[in-house]
Amino acid sequence: MGLRYVGLRVTDLDRSLAFYTELLGLRETRRGRTARDGRWIVLEDPRSHQRIELNWYPPGSPFRTRYRPGEGLDHLGFRVSDPEATFRRVVAAGAVPALAPDDPDGVPGVWYVKDPDGNWIEFY
Repeated sequence: MGLRYVGLRVTDLDRSLAFYTELLGLRETRRGRTARDGRWIVLEDPRSHQRIELNWYPPGSPFRTRYRPGEGLDHLGFRVSDPEATFRRVVAAGAVPALAPDDPDGVPGVWYVKDPDGNWIEFY
């Protein structure tokens, strides 16, 4: 058994696709539709080959439940050469900071931002 991807339910597929590809450098590998007209896109990190599947469900779908950021998901971890520089670049491009190392709850050398739906992204 091997973990292949993490599925994220998103509220705006295009907005999330832009965030993960343009800001975080993931590449789209495939996309498709669900039985009830939902859509999914698989993204892959070109360096680690870790994958994320973005899932969007239309109004009326039984899978489109009330969205609560982080429900069933703690955070996504990205190993980068310079966590602070990556954090600053992504925030300058519009990401919302979540937690920095100088925060009382922070971890030295680890930086966090939120994706468009409020899920935490860790740069370490």
